Amino acid sequence: MPIIYHKNIDQHSVLAIWKIEETEEELLAGLQLKQHEHDIISSLNSGKRLLHWLSTRLLLRTMLNTTEYIDCQFDEHGKPYLVNFDYHISLSHSYDYAAVMISKDHPVGIDIELIKHKIKSIKHKFLSDLELAQKQIGDNTDGLYVAWCAKEAIYKWHGKKGLEFKQHIHIKPFKLKNEGSLNALVELPSGMRELTINYFKTKDGYMLGYVAGNS
Repeated sequence: MPIIYHKNIDQHSVLAIWKIEETEEELLAGLQLKQHEHDIISSLNSGKRLLHWLSTRLLLRTMLNTTEYIDCQFDEHGKPYLVNFDYHISLSHSYDYAAVMISKDHPVGIDIELIKHKIKSIKHKFLSDLELAQKQIGDNTDGLYVAWCAKEAIYKWHGKKGLEFKQHIHIKPFKLKNEGSLNALVELPSGMRELTINYFKTKDGYMLGYVAGNS
């Protein structure tokens, strides 16, 4: 399970992507698990869902570089957190990849997706007419995935239910590249906030977006 991408986002935040090449047994061998985690594993059965769960935990352990037990749980909003480590974390996975972002200082959000043309059939569900009118989004598959990953990363960064992609997160016009950034206006309970989201496309057809900053 090699790390294919590793980046220090700022002095407090790190991002990494891991290509999943191991079996369930090989991934399990690298983890310390307690009964509640074995219960989760049993509920997932075999297949991609289990490989994703195991690989994000193993990547998290690798990034934290510790031999201690890591208790990763989810709060009432579904946001992952560490019980015994003082880090903000965000997890994502898609097909053959797992992605993790950690920060000592501020909330983070990350999303990775395999690029597929079928996103065009759901674009109206997560983008406003104003966003779809932007030429770099519109009917452009890559642009649509940049917008989706950006909004998903923001949702994970916020970490609370009630934030709607189409209603509360507004992508500002940007220049579409294989690697770049964009700004988004986010309607939070505390007021309007402008965030910068970075993104890049991998050589084998995945899109990744991430955001870091104080909430």
